[in-house]
This record gives sequence, structure tokens and C-alpha cells, in this order.
Amino acid sequence: MRIALITLSDQGARLAERLAARLAPQLGAVEAFVYDAVGEFPAATRFVRLLDLTREVFSRFDGLVFIAPAGAVVRAVAGCLEHKTVDPAVVVVDVGGRWAVSLLSGHEGGANDLALTVANLLDAEPVITTTSEAAKDLIIGVGCRRGVACEAVVAAVCEALTRASRSLDQVRMLATADIKADEAGLIAAARQLGLPVRFISSAAIRQTPRAFQTSALVQEKVDLPAVAEPAALLAGRRTQLLLPRQILHGLTVAIAQENCTS
Repeated sequence: MRIALITLSDQGARLAERLAARLAPQLGAVEAFVYDAVGEFPAATRFVRLLDLTREVFSRFDGLVFIAPAGAVVRAVAGCLEHKTVDPAVVVVDVGGRWAVSLLSGHEGGANDLALTVANLLDAEPVITTTSEAAKDLIIGVGCRRGVACEAVVAAVCEALTRASRSLDQVRMLATADIKADEAGLIAAARQLGLPVRFISSAAIRQTPRAFQTSALVQEKVDLPAVAEPAALLAGRRTQLLLPRQILHGLTVAIAQENCTS
């Protein structure tokens, strides 16, 4: 996957430089473009007008990540649009690295997945508005030992859903702690289940005021009070536990439901 990182400011350039180094190992070729007046990020290609640059790169890359105001991005891509099946994925990130918004070609073009990948790398909040995805309201938190088997994760997730009387098509994502970002079995299981994985920062888990069951063993092993329950709760908005942590197939699983007002 070829990704273009585009930004207009010094703050954005600093964020783009950090993101480029983290994106390349995961997605492949990453090329950065910065506005000509920006003093940061000397290795990036310079441009004078965002509109001209966008026209130039729009069809050359599989994904465009703009670290810029959403309004400026909308105006820049407006004249380039053809169809959702051929347009590249477009993601917008604010210069503070708080939000990663799937703006264009969310499902067909992969912007939803790209937004989540960027959010995981920046510890940002992914913003996905595709109806088929946003309507899903379950998040499954997973805690596992190093080297967990893909089959064990899949079996645990399916059994947890059965215990909660819910189905896989209601699940928006899996969630776990950032220390599991390279856990091959978990990532393979998510792929097999057709679900993205949200990695919650260890700092967020330690600092959250949300109530969840703690584990002395987890604290001893990975210096976290727990993984499955807090990850599930923190990965969404207005969440509450639907299924408290369960030990299934050698790992810990919990289910949180979003958009709960009580």
C-alpha cells in the first residue's frame, strides 16, 4: 500500500515525520509532502498549493493522510473525485494528533482501516461514520499471553458472544493493550473474524477512572491492572460492560456495549 502524508504546518510536519516512521513498516511505501513554508521535516517533498498537489498525487497513492484542517482537505479533494470504488482512501488528522477521521472511501477504499491504523500509532481516536460500521455497538476486549494461537482467540471470541447472546455481526472491533500490538495470533484472529483491532495505550488503562476488575497476575506480568475489561471500555464511546471478563480457551475476554446512556 502506498501512502502519502500531507501537511501544511510545522506542527503537522513534526507529527507526519513521527507517523511516517511508524507507518512504513506496517503498510509499505510512505511519502511525505509538506507546504513550502514549513521549516520542519527536511526529508519531505515541498509543495506550494495544496489543490495542485492533491490533483497530482490523488491517483498515484492508495491512501492519503492529511494532517490539516478537514475543510481544507474537502476543498482540495473535491475536484478529484470519481467513484468510491476507485478513489483512494482519505484520512484527516488534526495537528494535535487527537483524531484520525475516515473522510473518503471508508469501506471500499480502506479509509476506515487506515484511520484505525493511524489512530493506533498516534494513540488517537479513530472517527468512522460508515453506517454499516457505526451501527455496530459491541467491542470485545482481549487479554492474552505472548504467543497466543489464532484459533484460541477465535474460539474465545465466539464463545463470549454466545454467552452474551450476541452475534459476530454486531461487533465493531477487538480491543487490547498497546503491548500486544505485535501479537501475531491476535492479529491473525482479527483478520479471520473480519474485525479491526484497537490498541489502547497502557497509560490510558492505568489512568482511567472507569471501574473494572483488576488482576494481580496481570499487574505482575505486564504492569497493568487488567487488559480485557478496560480495553473494551476505553475503545468506544459511552460504553458499559455487557459481559464481564471471562477466562476462555486460555485467554481473557470481555464485551462492552457502546452508546449506553445509563
